Amino acid sequence: MFLESSTLGQGMFRQECHSLLAKVAHGFESSQGEDDLRDEALCYQAVKVCLQIFQLLPKEVSPMVFGTETTNPVMTRILGFLMDILLGWSTNRDTRLLAGTAVAMLVNTAPEENAARMAALSLLQFTTTEPWQLTLGGLQVHCHCRAEDGLQRLALSRGLLTACRKDILAYGLDPRETCLLLDIFPVVAALSEDSLDDHYYAFQVFTLWLKCLKACLPSIWKMSSVPLMGQDSSIQCQVLEVIWNNAESPIEGITESVRSALCLFMEIYESDCLHHEDAERVLYGELLRRTLELPCETKAKYLFLSVLLPYLGSRKVLEKYGEFPAHLLKCLSINHLSPWACEFYKSLIQEQRRDLCKMQPSPPSEFELASKWSQYWQATLLEALTSDVKLLQTNAVSHLLPWTLRTFPSASLMLIDPLDPTSQGHLRAWACIMSSYRATCGESSWISEGSQAFKTLQNALTSLDDGVRLAALNVLCCSPKSKEMPSALEFSALRNFIPLNLNSEAPAFRQQLYSAVKKFLCRVRDTCLAKVLKSKSKSKMCPALEDEDILCEGVEFVDWVAELAFLYLNPVSNYQRKRTVLLLLSAVLETCTDTWSPEKKKGQPPANISTLITWARSKGRWDFFSKSKQLVLINCLEDMTNDWDLTAFGCPVLRTLMLNKSSMTAICELSAEVLVLYFPKFPDDVIPLVFSRAEHFLHSPRPQDSQTGALMMKVLLQKSENLSPAWLKSRVHRDGNITSLCQFLLQLIQQQYLTAKTDMLMASQTAPLHGAVNAFQRCLLEVPGVLFREMDDDMIRKTLGVMENMTVLLLGVLYGDQDTESKEVPPSFCEMGNAISCVIGQQLGSDDPGEEYVLLSEEHSLVLSCCWISLKEIGIFLGSLVERMVDGPKKLDHSVTAHDMKRMAKLYRDIILKCRHWGAVEGCCRGFTKFCSTLLVSADPEMRDIPAQLLKEGLQLLQSPRSTSVTRRAAGLPMLFLCVVSAAESCQSRSLLSLSINTLLEVANSPLPDNWDQTLDLPQVCAVHTLNALVRGSSLGVAIQKYCSDMATLALTLLNSCCWAVRNAALQLYSSLCTRMLGQSPGSVHASSQCGMCPLTFFTHYPSLLPFLLGQLRDAALDLQESSQLRRLCVHPSLYPVLTLLAKLQPGLQTETRELSDAVTLLLQLASSPVYSIRVMASKALVAMMPCSKYTVYLIKLVEELPKSGEEPCFHNYLHSQLLQIRAILTQVLHTDKTALNSLRLFVDVLESKIWLVTSGQKCLMIRMLYLDLVCLVRSCCSKDFLHQLCALLLSELHTSPHHLQVGSDSFHEAVVYFLCEDPSWMCLVWQNFSSWSAALKLPLLRWASEGCGSSMTKIQHLLERTLQVNLKDVLLNEDTEIRGVYLKALVSVMAGGVGGLVLEKTDIQECAEILVRSLEVSDGGSEYRSQALRACSLLLSESLDWTLCPRWCSLLERHMVPHASEALRLACAESLCLAGGPLMRKDQEDNGYKLELSLRLINTGLWLLQDQNEDVRVKAAVFVSKIRDPTPRGIGRQQKSSFLIHVNQSMLMLLDLLLEEFWDHSGILEVLLSHLPESDFSSVLKDTKESKFSSLYERDDANVYVEPLAISESLLPYLLRLAGKYSESSTLAQRLDHWANAHLAQVLENLTACKKIVSGLQSLESSWLSFLSDPLFHTNLCGLFARAIFLNQLLMFSGELHPLYDSTTLSRDLLDVYGQLCMNGVFLPQIFPDAVMRLLKKSNTQVV
Repeated sequence: MFLESSTLGQGMFRQECHSLLAKVAHGFESSQGEDDLRDEALCYQAVKVCLQIFQLLPKEVSPMVFGTETTNPVMTRILGFLMDILLGWSTNRDTRLLAGTAVAMLVNTAPEENAARMAALSLLQFTTTEPWQLTLGGLQVHCHCRAEDGLQRLALSRGLLTACRKDILAYGLDPRETCLLLDIFPVVAALSEDSLDDHYYAFQVFTLWLKCLKACLPSIWKMSSVPLMGQDSSIQCQVLEVIWNNAESPIEGITESVRSALCLFMEIYESDCLHHEDAERVLYGELLRRTLELPCETKAKYLFLSVLLPYLGSRKVLEKYGEFPAHLLKCLSINHLSPWACEFYKSLIQEQRRDLCKMQPSPPSEFELASKWSQYWQATLLEALTSDVKLLQTNAVSHLLPWTLRTFPSASLMLIDPLDPTSQGHLRAWACIMSSYRATCGESSWISEGSQAFKTLQNALTSLDDGVRLAALNVLCCSPKSKEMPSALEFSALRNFIPLNLNSEAPAFRQQLYSAVKKFLCRVRDTCLAKVLKSKSKSKMCPALEDEDILCEGVEFVDWVAELAFLYLNPVSNYQRKRTVLLLLSAVLETCTDTWSPEKKKGQPPANISTLITWARSKGRWDFFSKSKQLVLINCLEDMTNDWDLTAFGCPVLRTLMLNKSSMTAICELSAEVLVLYFPKFPDDVIPLVFSRAEHFLHSPRPQDSQTGALMMKVLLQKSENLSPAWLKSRVHRDGNITSLCQFLLQLIQQQYLTAKTDMLMASQTAPLHGAVNAFQRCLLEVPGVLFREMDDDMIRKTLGVMENMTVLLLGVLYGDQDTESKEVPPSFCEMGNAISCVIGQQLGSDDPGEEYVLLSEEHSLVLSCCWISLKEIGIFLGSLVERMVDGPKKLDHSVTAHDMKRMAKLYRDIILKCRHWGAVEGCCRGFTKFCSTLLVSADPEMRDIPAQLLKEGLQLLQSPRSTSVTRRAAGLPMLFLCVVSAAESCQSRSLLSLSINTLLEVANSPLPDNWDQTLDLPQVCAVHTLNALVRGSSLGVAIQKYCSDMATLALTLLNSCCWAVRNAALQLYSSLCTRMLGQSPGSVHASSQCGMCPLTFFTHYPSLLPFLLGQLRDAALDLQESSQLRRLCVHPSLYPVLTLLAKLQPGLQTETRELSDAVTLLLQLASSPVYSIRVMASKALVAMMPCSKYTVYLIKLVEELPKSGEEPCFHNYLHSQLLQIRAILTQVLHTDKTALNSLRLFVDVLESKIWLVTSGQKCLMIRMLYLDLVCLVRSCCSKDFLHQLCALLLSELHTSPHHLQVGSDSFHEAVVYFLCEDPSWMCLVWQNFSSWSAALKLPLLRWASEGCGSSMTKIQHLLERTLQVNLKDVLLNEDTEIRGVYLKALVSVMAGGVGGLVLEKTDIQECAEILVRSLEVSDGGSEYRSQALRACSLLLSESLDWTLCPRWCSLLERHMVPHASEALRLACAESLCLAGGPLMRKDQEDNGYKLELSLRLINTGLWLLQDQNEDVRVKAAVFVSKIRDPTPRGIGRQQKSSFLIHVNQSMLMLLDLLLEEFWDHSGILEVLLSHLPESDFSSVLKDTKESKFSSLYERDDANVYVEPLAISESLLPYLLRLAGKYSESSTLAQRLDHWANAHLAQVLENLTACKKIVSGLQSLESSWLSFLSDPLFHTNLCGLFARAIFLNQLLMFSGELHPLYDSTTLSRDLLDVYGQLCMNGVFLPQIFPDAVMRLLKKSNTQVV
């Protein structure tokens, strides 16, 4: 730094340059003793100093290199050292690259260009691998390449292009008319084509070369009069070939570099053409043609078009590429294509705008520009924005819409005008457009109360669609002006919106809600701060009245958001709500507190935010950090709920491990973060309570509880001043030497270890090791500064000793023998079970294992989980400890010796190889990887050698014979290899990886022994499984790719092994290799089995693989030919995998190379394979390997080769394969271009002439079905006569009953049915004879109907409805369950989207409904059939005029809507409400008693289903509410569904409103409302919250974890009070309310007294209070108590009969007292509770203090 940035330093070093260089040479010599030191920072820094000296002191260096004096020995040694490093003595990539730059920089010191040229020419000898003599000026060194990895060429090329002056690069080499820059190009091009680990850097060199070429063009033009990039230029061809071959590279970052390279090339070409006056520019048209021939699924297509666009103009590109709008829509639904297609769209519309402005003499208006834009793009963008495809719509909103409005601001008018906001899809588009428009343009003047736009916005804010609501929210929150105060309407809308959107299950929705609210809060804060500062600057005591109102409104809103968060952070809120409010609380604290976070680069609050905070607190607001609120977050530390759906895990131990794994997303982690970042230290009376609670959890066997205890200990350490009084009262034996929490935890670990050593069963129940180890890790390593303050030599010795002892003990428990040193083979799971059973028997005093059970006993699960999780925590802790000890400003690596590291390495080796459980091994490996990474960069050679030694031991173990399996059933050995080889830094040469893979390949390739045993693991099997683990390891990244070809060759070869285990392992390895080489399948709406690489790109990266694959195909083709002659079957196990790999490649525009042509020929030869799967996969591979330009030629050729009649001799396998090939190619052609059928007229004509292939004359049903598939693909181009003839043949085929059952007949008949039903006239003929068809034909007909294929044709819809209704009764009585289920599904599908009603007689409807109801009542069939029966019954009842079955049907809904019912039945209940609920509630009937009772029950059912755990059920219930709110008018078809669907939470409020409006006088309304309130019984609370021992490993989840007692109580109370307010309007209602009050008054008062007893002793906090705070039962009863008590209190005031029973004022005061005590001690209840009580007191004229 001194040399680089100090002028004084440079002057000093100029005088002492020779001495400085001598010191540098001495530094190189001192590092030469050990090769490993070349990888360290010393070697890198020495090279860097050389580079800086050469760069900054060239005049001083030049005489030493290019002087006339004798050779300078110092510079000779330095140059020799640099070349040695460059040529492979160093394994560090960065050091070698820097050395290349330093050597090239030395060339710059030459005093004249000729000397520099000669020096550079000497450097060009690096292209040879033979030793050579390097001459650089007067220096001569002997060079020898020590690493043949190609990096030396990369480093020197990069150095020359980066460091050399342009005059040196472009210096002419007469008379060859060339220069150094052109001479180096072959090397640069070869680097870009090599399959290197550093391919990204290689292509970077290629880009650097183009940059240098662009800069040196004037000099090159002086040398030659020939165009550099002319049409016949070899450089042009080579450059384009490099760019083309790398455009689809799977290596991250290459595609972006390709774009830069192509841009540079086009600029060079343009400049060259201008210089040589070439006006034709033929290359533009050639590149455009070649690019347009690429498939639309190729991202390179849009990359090339974006670069070509400025040179061709938007008009020409659109003329040539008219399919782009359609392709754009397709790309928007494919994740990896969407960014590139959108980027091209952005460039295209920007170019369009420039072209439009150039075309007119005067600047056009924005409206005129937008009108021109709309001619091209309006329909496309509207289609994308209104699409039902989520991915398509999201990408359009994220990418297309913002750039459109930025480029054409007035386009928003063109987009909004055609929209109908009453339609759900159009409402989404409207909200997205308005949101993007406001974010872009910032206008909000249109938001005014009563305007149509605001009404539409309100509808969007209550929409069922998350995307619509978020877009509408962004309209409110976003503004380009940070100091634009939100309007009153915006405040009001947001206060209504936020509470109803806190429980969304979508993480993305929660995150975007947080972002939007934070933006809103920033606007509020900045505006309020400006007002306060304004008043302060004017020396006013207080702001002006107008400013005061604005300030109060803003400050109150911020306070409201914070209070909302604390309200819902209680145990009875679900995870979604708590996660959301924690995000909102974070938004408040990030924006409106004076808390500065050093790790945040932006988003910090203003420096003068304290001024606003002071003003707010003077008004009694913004008290965010009170003790009660701190208690709320402390209580959240016990909340381990998260996003994982753990119901899928059946195994208790596995479930426990997964809980342990996913804790990082839990509520407790988020709460701890908020506490640590923003809140002050804990009060003194809180610390002992939290410590006692944390210690209590550390003794729990449940992993989630122990993690809670560990987290609480960590937070205590961070937020407490003095903890010593707390641990002196703990259950750990007192030790006077304990002076810190870490020492206390270490003693706790030692005590628990002694307990486990004495009684393992007791330890697993009351003193598990994993909790204390986790707490020790979190306190020691995760709290800044603690490690270096606490960890001394004695503590390191104690820590390592106890970890070692625990590991030996736990492994001994799993082995059943504490002597595990001599045991290399891990115990089997059976042996582990027997060992643990013996431990349990010994502790229980019984040697008899007793009866064997299939499920693990509770004791067995406790011991097993204790062992596995403790081993996992030990592994994680040790790795993190070692990593932290050598990291940071203070290092403790001197405290740990090499012997200690070897002890830890042995612990890791034992755990990984002997534990055998994947979860434990995987967790341990996280620490082991950190451990190895730390050792590999250690300065101690003995420590650095430990990972290599472990690797060698693992390789030796792998090759040794063994008596059991260690890889197929365990993760151990492969994970050991993976951790060691992935620990090396990416800049290292990864010699351990090379050693591992080469050894494993050698072992796997070795022949099997003659007497191999298939029950034991063979070394070959272990080697292949280990290779598979390395391939699957994500940490190795690109480093593994250079070995993929060899491993793929190995895997395909081993598939021919006679050993099943070898073949199985090889197949797994091959599958992993395909994923690694091809990448993950691109995400899209339409699942695709193809990757994003074309064959040319793929085999460019894996060149050695193509000859091997061709050999496999050639051998199979030859054997197939011989076997057909000899009439025998020859099996090639590797053939199908080879074809699968080829089929996964993406069709693309590749040059017709000889190898690819051979592949196509061989694939065609495999057509006659007798194996069906080979024929299918070969046809798919043919599509990928064949050039797109040959598709049409091959299609016509193949269809003409089909036999003209059945009399011609043919092989069925070959004929079948021909049809498969035609179908595969034709499908690809039509998928790429829908208009391609216009050019296939000849193909269609020939295909029609082969109609005999579908007739009965062709006996093979597969061939007939394939021909039918082909006709389906080209049906729109077929002649009418042909289609008529074909349909007549097919219909006669259906009428002809087969004489015998033929394989494939069901599939063929299904294809025939689907084909006929595509034509309305033939479909009518088929359906008219429905009752006469056999069951085999009825099933495909019904499936076709249930898929809604005929819903778009009104006439057909009538026919389907009538046919299905007429045959319903017969099907229900006579057909089997399968037919009935499919039939009912079809009936519901057709009728629900139909245009007519029921055509059955009343009696028939009643009979069918009776049959269905009766079958449901007796639970006939499975849940799937019953769900269909329930829907069908609902459909019939919706049209029936008879009410007699409705109560029974309603009872069925109530029976199946309960949480423990199956999901299918609950969903059917919700859909039944949609089908029949609304019609039955609206039906006119003289006897209204039935209707009112039924309506009330249906509304109650809807309320329960709106709280269901499954989101689909809730959504369907919300649809029911939407239909009630906006019913479909009679006479309008059912297919015109409700135009607006309401959000679930809003739907619940609407149902409650309907109850109070329509049924307030009904006898059952009170029961309905109260049934949703949580129960209130404080006697059970007092009993359950007493501290008890942990009795089980995990707790049972509730049947419905989504329901929230607090939220539902808050929602129901206003309606209960409204009902009480109608007391005087109905005497019958008054009687019912009085009766309820009399019956429940005593219970309410008893519970209130119990509650007062609990909170009365809270003047000082007690340890039991935290138990109450975290008890869901306490909070549930509290909600139920307050809601009932307030409701009762209002009845006491209104009812004269109830006055003598109890005083309303006393009850009000008691409620307020309890509410106040709870708020002061960490329990917040909804503000509606005290507000309701205060209103009652106000009415009674009672003064409240």
